[in-house]
Amino acid sequence: MDMSGRSHTPTIQNRRARHEYHIDDTIEAGLVLRGCEVKSIRAGNASLSEAYAKIDAGEVWLVGMYVQPYPQAGDSNPAPTRDRKLLVKRSEIRRLRRATEQRGYTLVPLKLYFRRGLAKVEVGLCRGKRLHDKRDAIRERDLDRQAQRDLVGRGDQ
Repeated sequence: MDMSGRSHTPTIQNRRARHEYHIDDTIEAGLVLRGCEVKSIRAGNASLSEAYAKIDAGEVWLVGMYVQPYPQAGDSNPAPTRDRKLLVKRSEIRRLRRATEQRGYTLVPLKLYFRRGLAKVEVGLCRGKRLHDKRDAIRERDLDRQAQRDLVGRGDQ
């Protein structure tokens, strides 16, 4: 815990998602986990890089998220990449289903964090970027970095 009395739990980011997709909308969803999975995630031992979300039978599922087995749990650890249910309101599920079926969108988890002790996932409604879009983003990022370096360089003189 820090001086404010809050414990620092890691935010697990999906950095690839922001490079690979245009993110048009985001929602926050609860995540159904087992106790040993919560402990492993609090320790920062999870990855969203290969994960995606799907809608199946009126429910939203997170597929492919890796949670490292918690060593002290022994045999009670579930499979590291099992499908995990996301808690989303019915109206949101209907809206997401319409978007993914009609316009070629996909549901991509962007980050995993804890809010008031509960695991939450930020899921983005995303469209895939084309190769030239990725190149433009890289070029823009490099120009921003160079501009920052130039500003810092002028401050030293």
